[in-house]
Amino acid sequence: MADWAALFERETSRYRDGETRLGDGSDERQRQLTRMGNAAWGAGLCRLMQGEDAREWLGRAAERWRESYTDAPPGSWGRPIGAIKALVLAGDWKGAADAGRWALAEGAAEAESPIGRYAAALAYSVLGDRRQARIHADAIRIRDDFPPDVGDALAMIAAEDVVGYTEAVESVLASFETRDAFLEDVPVADTVMVLQVLAARRNMAADLTSDLLP
Repeated sequence: MADWAALFERETSRYRDGETRLGDGSDERQRQLTRMGNAAWGAGLCRLMQGEDAREWLGRAAERWRESYTDAPPGSWGRPIGAIKALVLAGDWKGAADAGRWALAEGAAEAESPIGRYAAALAYSVLGDRRQARIHADAIRIRDDFPPDVGDALAMIAAEDVVGYTEAVESVLASFETRDAFLEDVPVADTVMVLQVLAARRNMAADLTSDLLP
């Protein structure tokens, strides 16, 4: 079992250190803001795993990622994806919807990359547009350069297919339980957590148990 208190202290220390290293150059600054977003995300996940209020740190993660996007390289879809996921887990649906509209305004729905279309699927899921969410989820679930079970889970939520969703999210969880690397080295099945929150809005959440979940 992870020492969540120690991991939280490590992540908050990384975040504070980042505040002193922003620099003046746009590239240096966007990189450091991204690192701060990652650290805040890690801290927020630790709070969730401890059963504590994570909204402050998850909100900071979304803010730093969005702030870093202006000077980021083209196609940096991980930042709007991270912002949407953080705000969903924070229970900030207004903020998540705003992040979703931002991702779409940046062209996620027209992106050629699967990660961009994943951003679009998440955005439309948060915005409650089941038709568009299904279109973009279907686009990524058939690709060989993106985890198909994540696309399957989003498609099943859009279709309100409880059995299909349960099978898909169990597969996503299994993939997390067999991996060694996690963002910020915080061992949490964060994608599963986000999918479960989205599914819960339609009373579809699966009954899952894992050391990687709260």
